[in-house]
Amino acid sequence: MPVVSVSMPAELLDRLDTVADEYEYTGRSEVVREGARALLGEFDDERLDGRELAGIISVFSEYGDTNASHVTPLRHDHEGLIVSSDHSHVGSYCLDLFVLEGTLEEISAFVTTARAADGVETVEYSLVPLDGIGQIQLE
Repeated sequence: MPVVSVSMPAELLDRLDTVADEYEYTGRSEVVREGARALLGEFDDERLDGRELAGIISVFSEYGDTNASHVTPLRHDHEGLIVSSDHSHVGSYCLDLFVLEGTLEEISAFVTTARAADGVETVEYSLVPLDGIGQIQLE
């Protein structure tokens, strides 16, 4: 198996080690491999391909004057996708809530860009196919 070198903040490395210990992983490499598999499979849902989706995206960042500098580009770069947005303060965090309408590819690009922005702590999302609202889905 190839060896990959990855840079990360010390706090994130400490969290990896804690998870590895608490959940009895063989080491941090196993935790990173599982996380990579989860991330790669996150938007790999064939049931959503080619369908118009509604996405609710929450972006948490530390409260401070720099919030606009990393959330504003999201708004500008994806303005055709954003149906609504709101900014609030929750605890010691800024919470930017976005309602999006678009394809899986478009929404996943938004989420990926948000996750990569400086100062962003967490990005959570939920997707709903617009053609399935109000219908019973049998799988």
